[in-house]
Amino acid sequence: MSTSASASPSGHRAYEDSVRLDTGGVVTGLREILGAQLVAYLGRVSNTRSVREWADGSRAPGADVVQRLRTSYYVAGILIERESAKVVQAWFQGMNPELDDQSPATLLRTEPLDAVGPKVIAAARSFAAGG
Repeated sequence: MSTSASASPSGHRAYEDSVRLDTGGVVTGLREILGAQLVAYLGRVSNTRSVREWADGSRAPGADVVQRLRTSYYVAGILIERESAKVVQAWFQGMNPELDDQSPATLLRTEPLDAVGPKVIAAARSFAAGG
């Protein structure tokens, strides 16, 4: 994931990358920021081998998982523009007051993406803006 100086604070670059990259690129970028275990959790698998296979293209996740990973990549991209990978990991896993004290990772893994995706993105934008 690029963290160039020209990246916009609103996450436009992260959004564009989340749409344009193939699944392997999304998984690789997420793994660099969040680590393989958290990506496996978001991808609804119990082992990191699946994450490695998704990244190298030898196995493909289902369409629903791909959308969850793309949304997670977008959220991670918003945050990594201003925060370290450690902070982004903690943000994904911690209880978030803007999300009724639920963790973004749990919501992205378990809830209908069309309902929870916009809420998690808004919470990430708020955190990145310092609020």
